[in-house]
Amino acid sequence: MTEPPSSNLEKAPAQAAAQPKRPEMRVRPTAPILPPSNIQGNALMVVISIMAFLACLTLGGVSMVRSTAASWESQISREITIQIKPDDNLDMEKALTQARDLALTFVGTKSGQIVDEAATARLLEPWLGPGLDLKDLPVPRLVVITIDESNPPDFDAMRGLLKDSIPQASLDDHRTWVDRLVSMAHTTVLIGTGVLLLVFSAMVLTVVFATRGALSGNRHIVEVLHFVGAESSFVATEFQKHFLKISLKGSAIGSALAALFFATAGFWQSRTLATPETDQATALFGTFSVGVLGYAGIFATMIVIALLTTVTARLTVMRTIYEIDTLRSDPTRTDGIAS
Repeated sequence: MTEPPSSNLEKAPAQAAAQPKRPEMRVRPTAPILPPSNIQGNALMVVISIMAFLACLTLGGVSMVRSTAASWESQISREITIQIKPDDNLDMEKALTQARDLALTFVGTKSGQIVDEAATARLLEPWLGPGLDLKDLPVPRLVVITIDESNPPDFDAMRGLLKDSIPQASLDDHRTWVDRLVSMAHTTVLIGTGVLLLVFSAMVLTVVFATRGALSGNRHIVEVLHFVGAESSFVATEFQKHFLKISLKGSAIGSALAALFFATAGFWQSRTLATPETDQATALFGTFSVGVLGYAGIFATMIVIALLTTVTARLTVMRTIYEIDTLRSDPTRTDGIAS
């Protein structure tokens, strides 16, 4: 006897409940197209770190030399010196005072200071030894005049007036020393800039070849993606992201080491002041602080290196895809195509 339809409807939920449930489908997480870390990538990161450190070190050195040379030039051009030679019929102290007062009458002078006998002896002590008696030697005496750099006095008129009033006096406006110092500073900055350009050129070539070497190990990935229909821009973007991470890490490490070097050198210099070694280093090189502009230049160098590596990677991938298309269209053509 056939069961009524209502009884079949009642059994359907029970049978459905008795059947085992199918497991839920899980989407496998997508892995990156390029391996996140391999030998080529680590080697490229080390190379970028070294070149970034050298570039930032050279940039900071050029900035430090430029600021030191500017400080030297400012200190020398801020003062002029009146030299008075001793004479039998000359009252030296009166002549020093007269020369100072005459110089201060000119517009553009600020103050004047007579270098006393004790200070003059200290100036000659490295050559003539301690305990020097100036009365026994015909040593000239000096008057230091501070001038306004933006509005200097008329040196020719001052020199003529001093010569007429005190024949034994001569004016040294340090113009010769300033010109030599400016020439030396410009030459030093030019040499430093040339070294910086050489370091950047070496960095460019190193990054280009290192990037191509790293890409050569992943050429098969480019070929597979291109054969399955991936667009060239998509493949280039994936490689671009990969090498952007590597270049940012490498350049950040190199730049941070350079900044740490200058910060450590500046701290050491500030802690060892008044020692002969530090005084000589400060007199020759100035302070080891590169300032805000120097650190900004180090940061800019890091960004330039990262962008350079990224653009190189993108261009190399596009070139590789072009070579693959050329070989597919004409397998016999091998001219100008890398194997």
